[in-house]
Amino acid sequence: MTVQRDLVAQYFEGFRTSDHARILATLTDDVEWVIHGHRITHGKHDFDGEIENPAFTGSPALDVQRVYEDGATVVTTGEGRGATVEHGPFRFAFNDLFTFRDGLIARVDSYVVPLP
Repeated sequence: MTVQRDLVAQYFEGFRTSDHARILATLTDDVEWVIHGHRITHGKHDFDGEIENPAFTGSPALDVQRVYEDGATVVTTGEGRGATVEHGPFRFAFNDLFTFRDGLIARVDSYVVPLP
């Protein structure tokens, strides 16, 4: 496993356990998180606030199914389960594109699609 793939694995494990410090340790200070169609965060402080968004309950179950790496980019695909406060449990497919700079994640592009 490469250093970048290892950091992405740590990032996902941090989300599975709601471990803010573990996730934030993988990110640059000026990280951008683009959740396409929903929100853009800038910097670790904003990113930290989205880790456990108050609209959701608990930690997500994330099954990373594929990982691709090319230069400073790692792309993952998978499926997950979560729960919202308002609507309860839901399933989703995801695709996350991680862009690295200086050995850390500088940008995350997330695409999330609800599943039946």
